[in-house]
Amino acid sequence: MSSLDPFAAIADPNRRYLLEELRRAPKTVNELAQGLPISRPAVSQHLKALLDSNLVTVKNHGTKRIYSVNTKGFDRMNLWLDQFWS
Repeated sequence: MSSLDPFAAIADPNRRYLLEELRRAPKTVNELAQGLPISRPAVSQHLKALLDSNLVTVKNHGTKRIYSVNTKGFDRMNLWLDQFWS
């Protein structure tokens, strides 16, 4: 169950960067941390917020955790935004 409002989750520029990177391809925390001027633990905290808002998913692959965009998580945001165009 998601506990964080997805709009609050994407308000942070670091989280938007993570989503942009994950939109291109699934990645590990270490791969994502390479492009940010913040620590790997901070990246993990941002990913937790995105997980809690249902905007990303994570799968275990051996000892690695692979993060990817959860397109279904964006449905709620799209429905809200679509009301302004119809």
